[in-house]
Amino acid sequence: MTPQQSQEPGTPSQGWRRRSVLTGLGGLAGVAALSAAASGCSIQIRSEPDPTIGRDTMLINADKGSPLFDRNFNPYLTTKRTASTWIYEPLILVNPLDGSRTPWLAESWDLPDARTVVLTVRAARWSDGRDLTAEDVAFTFDLLKRFPALDLKGAWQRLESVETDGDRVVLRLLGEDAPALSVLGQTLVLPEHLWSDVADPTSWRNPDPVGTGPFLLGNYNPQQYSMDRNPDYWRAEDVVIAHLILPATNSQLDTVTRGYDWSYSYISDVEGTWGAASPDNLWWFPPAGVIALVPNLTVAPFDDVDVRRGISLALDRAAIAASATEGYMEPAGQTGLILPNQLADLDPTIPDQGLVTQDRDAALESFGRAGFTLSGDTLLDAQGRPLEFDLLSANGYADWTRAAQEVQRQLLAVGIRVRVQLPQPAGYQAAVNNGEYQVALAGMGGGDLFAAFDNLLSSRFYAPVGQATQNNVERFRDPAVDALLDRWRASLDPAEQQQLSHALQNVVYDQLPVIGLYYGGSWGLFSDRKFVGWPSASDPYMAPQNYDQAPLGIFVRLRLAGSTEGARG
Repeated sequence: MTPQQSQEPGTPSQGWRRRSVLTGLGGLAGVAALSAAASGCSIQIRSEPDPTIGRDTMLINADKGSPLFDRNFNPYLTTKRTASTWIYEPLILVNPLDGSRTPWLAESWDLPDARTVVLTVRAARWSDGRDLTAEDVAFTFDLLKRFPALDLKGAWQRLESVETDGDRVVLRLLGEDAPALSVLGQTLVLPEHLWSDVADPTSWRNPDPVGTGPFLLGNYNPQQYSMDRNPDYWRAEDVVIAHLILPATNSQLDTVTRGYDWSYSYISDVEGTWGAASPDNLWWFPPAGVIALVPNLTVAPFDDVDVRRGISLALDRAAIAASATEGYMEPAGQTGLILPNQLADLDPTIPDQGLVTQDRDAALESFGRAGFTLSGDTLLDAQGRPLEFDLLSANGYADWTRAAQEVQRQLLAVGIRVRVQLPQPAGYQAAVNNGEYQVALAGMGGGDLFAAFDNLLSSRFYAPVGQATQNNVERFRDPAVDALLDRWRASLDPAEQQQLSHALQNVVYDQLPVIGLYYGGSWGLFSDRKFVGWPSASDPYMAPQNYDQAPLGIFVRLRLAGSTEGARG
């Protein structure tokens, strides 16, 4: 997940989405610089927790008003309040870092064949006291079918029918599609006895939500709302947080000074800002995706693998990562995997875990095979035309801009002139989706490994230039690769699935449909002043993001600091 943009435009290329709260700490740096200039002394910014907030109450920087909150707790609307997904729960909790699955409202599942998923619904209650049933699950899927605008994850692109049998829900798939389990399992279940009376769920804001989750809506006003622990939660004994407080307005300075227990933000100089503000402050920035150069494979000369390989060999990824992320993130390998998250899936025969080392001579040899030669300081084709291109990014994505400028500088050393183009995010997104670009910066990869490869490489998503596609925006087509993906869909054998993963890693490594640069981060900021047991590099049980469904897996792992449970946390 890359930093430094308050929007969430939906990254081209698939596996994960940009989300962050801040654009670095430009405001904080500005305040510090101004004060230092005025006083001639150093600045020390401190976190000042509100003493009226109890030790069992979490102040969480997870939602943002515009500038005020709209009371919208419909979990299927894109404008929903963040806490909606802590009220309504999925069937299966999926870790965005590695795709691992934890039984949630489905206490178990079975795939008797690659066309069928059987989910057993656990004993749980809605917060109004009614029992959760298999019929609630079936109703939810039916609602997504009747109102396709709510089907944000594309469940009915995989489903043929849904049936119930006691406490079991049987999902019949359109074809052999074993990887559909993770997608369908993330469906947030709704109470039929309340939602069946909603005339238009595509516009209903659900102001008084009733869910199965660990928290209930407490006090609400447009500037701030609170959540209260659900005493009837099916894992109530695992939740020590009595209340959550979510303010609407969070400036860049607020993140550091307000005393938050949990925030999710890219912060420049995290050790000197967030870390220095309190001895209780922690952070963990695991890789969550790959930032890549995405060549348009319908445009010459990027349809030539030797040109793509030449560009890849000309790049110093360590320098790009350092420039783009201030050293927080590592260079990415050329496999499509996110390391170390997916190290167990890596093909051990790929050299150096897929990391491509800068080699100017090898780059020029590769360009030579494509018909280009270096004349003076310019790379020319056989007709004497220079190799030059536009590199598209989005205005306001500061890390991507720095990466693009570093790529521009490095490619100039092999005679390629790059023009960095920075349209507004909507224009950038439209150009990439429609194939109206030469080379773009974009995100790829994700915890669900099959989905990452399918979204990147499947010709199912191929669209001619001028027609929009959300996936395979580079417009890659290879029948042999489609066959590998089809075999994976049909397979229930983990060993065979890993063999297919290895084959697809080699496709990305050898054919370079995209050129991996560096990992995008997930920017978790925590305080252990009141709560301990946060995810970390030594215990990466969940992504540190405080939005979507990931917090459900964190809320049940946290313990009160100083308690016996806390010591174990």
